[in-house]
Amino acid sequence: MTASATKTATPTATATATATIATAAAIVVRTRTAAADSAEHSAGPAAEHSAEPAAADSAQCGAEDSAQCAAEDGAQGGAVPEMGFTIADDGSYAARLARRTGDAWFPERWTLDGPEPYAVELPGHQPEEPGSDVLPMADGRVLIRRSVDGRHAFSLLYPTGPGTGELPLGAVECERLTLLPPVPGGSRAYALEPRAHTTAVWLVAGGAFGPEHIADVPGRCTGGVWLDRTGRMLALDRETAGVTKAVAVDLERGGEVTALLQIADGSDDRLLLADPDSGLLLVRSDAPGDDRLGWGVLGSARPIRFPESLRLEDAVLTPFAVQPGQMLMPESCGVALRIASAAGSRLGVWRPAGRRLLQLAAPEGWLAGAGLWSTEGVLRLPCTTGAAPVGVVDIAPLGGLPLDLRMESPGDGGTEPAQAEVAGQEPCAAQMPPVVCKPVPLQQAPLTSRPQRG
Repeated sequence: MTASATKTATPTATATATATIATAAAIVVRTRTAAADSAEHSAGPAAEHSAEPAAADSAQCGAEDSAQCAAEDGAQGGAVPEMGFTIADDGSYAARLARRTGDAWFPERWTLDGPEPYAVELPGHQPEEPGSDVLPMADGRVLIRRSVDGRHAFSLLYPTGPGTGELPLGAVECERLTLLPPVPGGSRAYALEPRAHTTAVWLVAGGAFGPEHIADVPGRCTGGVWLDRTGRMLALDRETAGVTKAVAVDLERGGEVTALLQIADGSDDRLLLADPDSGLLLVRSDAPGDDRLGWGVLGSARPIRFPESLRLEDAVLTPFAVQPGQMLMPESCGVALRIASAAGSRLGVWRPAGRRLLQLAAPEGWLAGAGLWSTEGVLRLPCTTGAAPVGVVDIAPLGGLPLDLRMESPGDGGTEPAQAEVAGQEPCAAQMPPVVCKPVPLQQAPLTSRPQRG
């Protein structure tokens, strides 16, 4: 099996003139720190979760992050480590922090929807801190979050001829703040502020008067996946009482929270990716006994499935893109995964109906873990090398993933032979017939097959 590939590149455009600063009044929003909340609630019930932020984050990382770090310490195999490369929801723009000669960092905007990809540097008066976050907006501007003296300041950057324009949006004064992934539509941006017992959701771009506090979600939340095309429903991984469950937050109803994943009572169930068109969900859960990747369908009565093809002993699999536009056809959606191991990063391609993981060598200079699908099934991977600082590799790999299991053969490069598939229990022995399972809501998905009662 071969995958077709093309690569285009153009020289990076460089802004060399002094940056210009737009005259907009800075807004600072002060919030309570986690330490203050903890002190105020110190007399509360002992059963309340009161872990320090660092300890909670460390617990949430788990073995997966340890394996990821160990894998990335090895040879990269031609892939470039993550540089905070973020692609807009519609694939029009992307942004990252790039490095000049030495340790000087600056924002860089990529344009991806033209005839050829190109980049524009957006340097300010001084180099950026490597911990700053950037996010592409739909109008071509780049949102940047800078941490300065206990404040998180936000600005919109844009090219102005040879210079860089900057529109300050205000700041949030708090201990920690992280940007959420790009919002569908690209006109707004949100961030999460972890507190002692809750997580605050902030609208940091697209509001009327600078950063706006939108909602408080009980528990400590991480992640962030958009469930619809309007930017209303947000999925977060919420930790309460030491257990993490994905919940849905309605931002238009004051942050109303509803359960989203409830695979087993004591399991950690996280949502990694969601496709609003088809409803396909990619989850990670330890409900099967160890940490596994699984898939389900939003609003479906079918249970979560944990394919054996998405389980590799020597690598960590992280999905980063789902093929859009497959209305009501979640099984046919292509899923792109980063395969990180001690040998470096590889590319994985999988779809539920194919039930095989296709492993491909990572393109040279791949910004590992970044990419997007077209509705036609073309996977676009951003790459940067010395010869081509701005490039995109297009591959069409879905032809190697047959939809019909009868057309598969064990020698076609997949990671598992064709086998019968039982809902909630994969793989099953090839000689066993499929078991009819009683449909249950997604939140009550079983881990083992249940014979239907007559």
